Amino acid sequence: MTHVVTEACIQCRYTDCVDVCPTDAFRVGRNMLVIAPDDCIDCAVCVPECPVDAIYFEGDLPASQHKYIPINADLSKDWPLITRSKPALPDADQWAKIADKADQLDPRGADHE
Repeated sequence: MTHVVTEACIQCRYTDCVDVCPTDAFRVGRNMLVIAPDDCIDCAVCVPECPVDAIYFEGDLPASQHKYIPINADLSKDWPLITRSKPALPDADQWAKIADKADQLDPRGADHE
């Protein structure tokens, strides 16, 4: 099993989690991060770093977030690696308060790290 980035990350893309990942498992999209399941070693050091509680161990995912297992796996194949934190998206603090934002997911990878 692996850790999974969930809906809470969409339109926020805080990257505090990236700095602590020992295996560089994070990939960056236009408005979200995902975890490459083959690179994640389930150390969980990223979990407490996320200010919006968007990262879960796969076995602990709320039922409403199960769709993010294949989303992380699929998008991590195409999105670029991110190894250092960078500023959150401009409206991240406002989006952090919104629960239902799955329709906002941009499936394109970030232009560059």
